[in-house]
Amino acid sequence: MKRILVTGGGGFLGSHLCDKLIAAGHEVLCVDNFFTGRRQNIHHLMDHRNFELLRHDITFPLYVEVDEIYNLACPASPIHYQFDPVQTTKTSVVGAINMLGLAKRLKIRILQASTSEVYGDPEVHPQPESYRGNVSTTGPRACYDEGKRCAETLFFDYHRQHQLEIKVMRIFNTYGPRMHPEDGRVVSNFIMQALRHEDITIYGDGMQTRSFCYVDDLIDGMYRLMNSGPDFTGPVNIGNPTEFTMLQLAELIIKMTKSKSNLVFKPLPQDDPLQRKPIIDMAKEHLNWQPKIALEEGLDRTIAYFRTQLS
Repeated sequence: MKRILVTGGGGFLGSHLCDKLIAAGHEVLCVDNFFTGRRQNIHHLMDHRNFELLRHDITFPLYVEVDEIYNLACPASPIHYQFDPVQTTKTSVVGAINMLGLAKRLKIRILQASTSEVYGDPEVHPQPESYRGNVSTTGPRACYDEGKRCAETLFFDYHRQHQLEIKVMRIFNTYGPRMHPEDGRVVSNFIMQALRHEDITIYGDGMQTRSFCYVDDLIDGMYRLMNSGPDFTGPVNIGNPTEFTMLQLAELIIKMTKSKSNLVFKPLPQDDPLQRKPIIDMAKEHLNWQPKIALEEGLDRTIAYFRTQLS
């Protein structure tokens, strides 16, 4: 049994990770300031003997004793990370410094939840880990994109300078139960609009693409990365390489929800990537990982969850 710190543990991904770690027999210290995380995501764990919740903002130092750290804390949807962009950058950069400092003091392994946003609006498609990205330093998404890029830099500098054991994963679009219904991300947006029979908002011409990974697959990849050999640091892409246009996604969700929604087209936001698809050869080779849950199966589970949020 390990005592494991999960920052951002009340969030969408963090709460599912807490579930997996508890199921594996570990003790979990869940840290969240609940800026975007929600208590209802972890409500079912509150009475578990191996679960502890600490309300804390990781831009301030944290003094605890643990055996591993998963650093997931950061707003991840454009609506949330653009609400307070300075705080978003501080969470990625100062938060990483604080968590790396804790890992250094305790001489323990630490995993960074990075993002496919480090690739920006890619000029290389699909994206391998070797691609360095096409990212604006001054646009409205830079607080998140550049914050995560700087966090990766810090992780590798701590690894080189202090021989810290690090793991860095680049998360591609992930969906599933416990997504915030108003987070502005495409899957939650489309499902909520469809269930309410509202117009489904498509930005641009709807031909831009994304690849969607179901949350259980993503968390399995994260767990495998943390428990991989010490010589494999990443960064490694974790995502589903099957690509869909926004039009395909919208039409599938309308069909699955039996919605009366119509499609409405609006201008594409600044710096919004036109294509996003991971190459996952590295994950296959080093982690023996690839996604198993097809989009339609994952959407079925996610739609069922969002129906409970409307009732």
